Amino acid sequence: MPNYDSQLLSKICDENDAKALTRYGLEREDFASETAKRAYDAIRTYAESNGGQAPSYATLVAEVDGFNYVPAVTDSYEFLARKIKDYSGKAQVARFFNEELPELFESGTADSVIDAVHDRLVRIKMGTSVRSVPGRTLDEIAQDFRAEYDRRKAGESFRLWKTPFPTLNAEIGGLYAGDIYGIMAESGRGKTYLAEVIVDELLRQGANVLVKSYEVKAYPWVARLLSVITAREGALEIDDIADKVGLPNKAMLSGSLEGDVEAYFFEICSALSSYYPGQLYLQAKSDAGLTRSLDALERELAANPSLDCVVIDAFYNLEDTYGRNANKTAGGAAEQAARRLERIIGENDVVGIYTVQAATERQETDEDTGRRELKLPDRDRMKTTKALLEITTNLFAFDAVNGLGRIGVEKGRNGGEGFTLDLVALMDYGVLREMPAGAEVASQFVGNF
Repeated sequence: MPNYDSQLLSKICDENDAKALTRYGLEREDFASETAKRAYDAIRTYAESNGGQAPSYATLVAEVDGFNYVPAVTDSYEFLARKIKDYSGKAQVARFFNEELPELFESGTADSVIDAVHDRLVRIKMGTSVRSVPGRTLDEIAQDFRAEYDRRKAGESFRLWKTPFPTLNAEIGGLYAGDIYGIMAESGRGKTYLAEVIVDELLRQGANVLVKSYEVKAYPWVARLLSVITAREGALEIDDIADKVGLPNKAMLSGSLEGDVEAYFFEICSALSSYYPGQLYLQAKSDAGLTRSLDALERELAANPSLDCVVIDAFYNLEDTYGRNANKTAGGAAEQAARRLERIIGENDVVGIYTVQAATERQETDEDTGRRELKLPDRDRMKTTKALLEITTNLFAFDAVNGLGRIGVEKGRNGGEGFTLDLVALMDYGVLREMPAGAEVASQFVGNF
């Protein structure tokens, strides 16, 4: 091949431009011959000791035995860098397949070999790319902006999904494809339940939703969903209250539904597969098909491009969260997992929803009733890693007690931060919705349960 290494290094000396190595991301390993590698080292060392200056061609030839100086090179740095990187990339691929892959075949599983090949090829591709400018210019952006607007107007470029709460939708717009949304609550305060209510709403809008339920098995997860479905259908009345509720979750869990209620339950079960316009894909606790790694999630999304949303309940159950810590810092594995989740969700253009536990705080009780007060956790109580907060478009804080619930926006990248919404929360009966208009109506409704 033409000696692009010598041409580029000679051009650097002639134009006194040692920074060209940095601008085009050229590393020692990119150069093919040992002589070129030593010339690279000599230029770097000279620049460090001489205020960023490059050595003259005469100095380089004198210090690097065998270096072939090429005078008056007219090809651009970008052209030469691309040629060098291209050859380097091919050489790295060859070394990987000839030297490393045979050992992986002997010691690894099929999945681990596939993952290793994918990761290494991606790293080689990224490491051998050349870009002469740091980003797109306004001229480039202007050419595409109107076309992208038209695609968004037609609903082709991204999807916007609504939450079950109209007032919240008015505040934040909804759930945007490519963004990540968090649900935070103290242990046992309904974060999984809120996630299910949101899943129900997305399925009603035609979304295809993948749920990874690490803490709840399939039967109780679906039982809750049936309560939510039947509450939306207005299945039951209790104590002559005009507002309708759903099938009692506890009775489904214990198998103690009776009479017409049990018959209705069987009817709903038989129609469940065709009930929603969207499709649910559930991986639940103890299921053989439940995967726990971000590698697996990335494969699942790549293999199922029709998916619109991924729900991870809860984030800290991903094995990546407490896996290998590449940067050797406290909480580093969780931080890396959060950053990678952000990339996976964005690249696959799906809605990402996770749940996370809030650190428990001493509970305040009402002096007259002895009941715990409704109180939302703030963002500082988020467990696992602060990186999770940083990747989140909206963090929803949630609490429910005594038939009342409240959702708040603890982080609002697109607006809504500090917003709170009071809810009716009869969760055993599938009810989690905005408070009825009028305090008197709300008080009567809640007081009967």
